[in-house]
Amino acid sequence: MSYQVLARKWRPRSFREMVGQEHVLQALINALDHDRLHHAYLFTGTRGVGKTTIARILAKCLNCERGVSSEPCGECSSCLEIAEGRSVDLIEVDAASRTKVEDTRELLENVQYAPTSSRYKVYLIDEVHMLSGHSFNALLKTLEEPPPHVKFLLATTDPQKLPATILSRCLQFNLKNMPPEQIVGHLGSVLEQEMVSYEEPALWLLGRAANGSMRDALSLTDQAIGFGSGSLTESDVRSMLGTVDLSFVYQLLEAVAAGEPSAVLDIVGKMAEHAPDFESSLDELISLLHRVAIAQAVPDAIDNQWGDAARIGEIAASLSAEDAQLFYQIALNGKRDIALAPEPRAGLEMILLRMLAFRPAAVIDDSLGPADLQPAQPQSQPAAEGEVGAPVKKPGEPVAPAAPRASSIPEQQTAVGADDVSPIISAPAAAPAQQLPVAAQETPVDGDATGPVPLAELAPDNWPRLLEHLGLLGIVYNIASHCELRSRSANELEFVLDEANASLFNDGHSEKIRLAMENYFGQPLQLSIIAGKPCSETPAKRQERLARERQLEAVAEIEGDPLLQQLITRFDGELDRASIAPTDH
Repeated sequence: MSYQVLARKWRPRSFREMVGQEHVLQALINALDHDRLHHAYLFTGTRGVGKTTIARILAKCLNCERGVSSEPCGECSSCLEIAEGRSVDLIEVDAASRTKVEDTRELLENVQYAPTSSRYKVYLIDEVHMLSGHSFNALLKTLEEPPPHVKFLLATTDPQKLPATILSRCLQFNLKNMPPEQIVGHLGSVLEQEMVSYEEPALWLLGRAANGSMRDALSLTDQAIGFGSGSLTESDVRSMLGTVDLSFVYQLLEAVAAGEPSAVLDIVGKMAEHAPDFESSLDELISLLHRVAIAQAVPDAIDNQWGDAARIGEIAASLSAEDAQLFYQIALNGKRDIALAPEPRAGLEMILLRMLAFRPAAVIDDSLGPADLQPAQPQSQPAAEGEVGAPVKKPGEPVAPAAPRASSIPEQQTAVGADDVSPIISAPAAAPAQQLPVAAQETPVDGDATGPVPLAELAPDNWPRLLEHLGLLGIVYNIASHCELRSRSANELEFVLDEANASLFNDGHSEKIRLAMENYFGQPLQLSIIAGKPCSETPAKRQERLARERQLEAVAEIEGDPLLQQLITRFDGELDRASIAPTDH
């Protein structure tokens, strides 16, 4: 008897044998058990996740001679014919090879006829997105209102290419990629029944290489069994897949954490002796950094799928969280650029050297504030010529002897952790406290005071101050802030509303402003508001002017701060003026 590949031999024959896709199976099982069947189903997902398998099992459930249920018997003639691919009432169509509209019309000509021996005539159209536009149009009407004895099962890996008219006529089920845990569990069960010896790390290699496809995992397992002469070992599977031994990846990260470039290059050289796939080695390094970051954030969440939890914990303790994130980002960006390198080995070496080059040489203690930083050069001593802050020597002027240079680097302390070589910069306790300048608070402008304004003293220059005491809100406040007090006569007030902001003004707003002023002054008032061009500054314009002035003052104070200028000079920085805001803003 000829050998049958694992992917076909272990294709599920019922919903109970399916691995994963519980969200799809639950919906189908409930629909079958409660007789709530749709006439068209669409299964989407990447290759090898079970789209065609689920469609065939559903066809069995529909045509089982014992009745429609979620558990076909698998023994009747209908179930056996579907399982063996010889059922005349299950019409399987490969849309990739029958894309023309003539093929679709020929297919639909027989829809009206009853099934030969089964309960339903089932059309299973695989890769349905490959049909032409005319074929979809020919299918529309039949797909929406098929005869009661017809069911359509559609499968595709690219649902975005399907017209919305087709999607709206089907129940759509999105199948997910299989996680490595599910693949490894299923492969272990299959190999035990096949009586093939295996090592669990080898199954994890196959599960990750399958990229979510169970069919790919079974095909790779077939290949690995042949490669290993009937058994699966980790070393054989690594050789077959071209993946690098994880011990090299551990050594690489440990050498980078220790800051030893020579050791890094030696390890890469040893890896090259085994002719590895350097791009896949970079993937392993990224996965390792991901696990290290998780171990730092949540130590109890370290997975031990490779039996290396203790070593992961040691690496996590030797790296700061910032370094782990930096290395991960560099490796992730390097994965995009490694294809542009002259050769993959050189690309990997440059990525590792980049990690060493960009690793911070110092870590600033988060508990320190700006006042704790020491100036680069004490103000009481002149800087040596050529240094930052040194006076410019005029031509012909004698050179004064330089004062002894004070150390510009504060005392260094060792960071927490035996393997962390990054120093923490701290300032002596006796350093005088300095603060960054704070923008000056607003002072009364134009002689304005801060108290309430009596009606007898109300004038255009103190109208903005009165407005803030009226308690107006929302659009009414906005309207009043764009008004200019043009005149006052006894209890009659005349305002001019800036015509550029008068589009939403109505009499109701005028009435609310009048009531607020009457409540404030405690006497009846007559108030009129007309749209026009103000002759003086409105409260809104005044607020804008004051805000600009405060902003300019804040920028000037920041730019004039000597400590900030020294920091900018020392670190070759640049001041982001857009980020400056007054403290009273």
